[in-house]
Amino acid sequence: MTAEIDTENLTPAQIVAELDKHIVGQHGAKRAVAIALRNRWRRRRVQGAMQAEITPKNILMIGPTGVGKTEIARRLARLADAPFVKVEATKFTEVGYVGKDVDTIIRDLVEVSVKQERQRQVAAKRAAAQDAAEERILDILVPPPRDARDARDARAIGFTAEPPAENTARQVMRKRLREGTLDDKEIELDIADAKPALEVLGPQGMPGMEEMAEQLKGLFSQMNQPKKSKRKVTIGEALKLLVEEEAGRLVNEDEIRAAAVAKAEADGIVFIDEIDKVASRSDNGSTAEVSRQGVQRDLLPLVEGTAVTTKYGVVKTDHILFIASGAFHLAKPSDLIPELQGRFPIRVELSSLSVADFEAILTSTHASLVAQYQALLATEGVTVQIEPAAVRRLAEIAFEVNERTENIGARRLATVMERLLDEVSFDAPTRSGQTLVVDVAMVNARLAELAHDEDLSRYIL
Repeated sequence: MTAEIDTENLTPAQIVAELDKHIVGQHGAKRAVAIALRNRWRRRRVQGAMQAEITPKNILMIGPTGVGKTEIARRLARLADAPFVKVEATKFTEVGYVGKDVDTIIRDLVEVSVKQERQRQVAAKRAAAQDAAEERILDILVPPPRDARDARDARAIGFTAEPPAENTARQVMRKRLREGTLDDKEIELDIADAKPALEVLGPQGMPGMEEMAEQLKGLFSQMNQPKKSKRKVTIGEALKLLVEEEAGRLVNEDEIRAAAVAKAEADGIVFIDEIDKVASRSDNGSTAEVSRQGVQRDLLPLVEGTAVTTKYGVVKTDHILFIASGAFHLAKPSDLIPELQGRFPIRVELSSLSVADFEAILTSTHASLVAQYQALLATEGVTVQIEPAAVRRLAEIAFEVNERTENIGARRLATVMERLLDEVSFDAPTRSGQTLVVDVAMVNARLAELAHDEDLSRYIL
């Protein structure tokens, strides 16, 4: 059994080691994000006014698609238990045009942070919620005497009343409830109805309209107070529903919002993909180039540090870590406006994947592609064994197809594996108890012809 990782105090070497479990190669990018994460730990330990002056060094990742740019950022955020949002630069337009406003990046980040914080606080209160839910079910099964209800109500409002001794019937029911022998029994109870989702549609791209829409949603949600309705459910299901309801009652929404905003400001990570698509190419003077520059100018205040109004309060972006990425096939990093270039001082280049990299992705990473297919087919009673030589041949075919057609990196492996195991996946329900050994001959029979026919590989692989 592996030891628990202290995510609060990870050193750069430990961060890289954790990333190595999921991503093959790209050590330069891993080192850069590891240092950035450790710098946050260091900043929190700086005393006095200097702490506020230290800002994160944003990172620009340059490399072809499918080599691990997004996965590095996502795994880093998961490792740090930090709010994380991935956006595509092409989805945004300059203020005043129809389209998404760049401020929605921060609003989405805060939404993620609120959800994470609520889950943390609910988990912390789950034991108390479990006890309260248990008492509510026991009250239905074995109604308590009046003095017991009075004592419980007194404790609920702060009085210290001694709880009366439980009667034998209630003790027996509590024991059976905890053992799970009552899970299939049906009971009728009052459960709070879920609030209906409310969407307020307004013109996009106009300054201030999103804030107004959020305010209207908040106003209407306060008017729609949750109602309770009687439902017949099994005790097992009732226990789950009541635990969630009681946990929601025990947490403080104002505390959740305040903590979530602070977490987003201090630990938030924003990954901006396809930044090269909004770079202005110097040899082109079309109006589209002007619009691209407008998106860059709108992104600039977020990256520099500004205050964004959200429905949870004002969020300062000074200490949010921004990681931008792009293939930069047509444009160059120098085609970004100079001010934005200066806000991404750390540049790392990610290399294309080799045959050895593909082989490692198939077998060596945590939850590798081969292990995933083996686990999926094992549910049908089919055992899949792939010989090392067959893995090597799969890696070679994926590499060759990438070289001759469009290079989509590691994503090619999913296509190749799906094509290889298509037949067994379809017939798996009728092959329970069988073992499939995948060797080089089978790989060649299923894939070699497709791989060598460029027209077929373009459309099938």
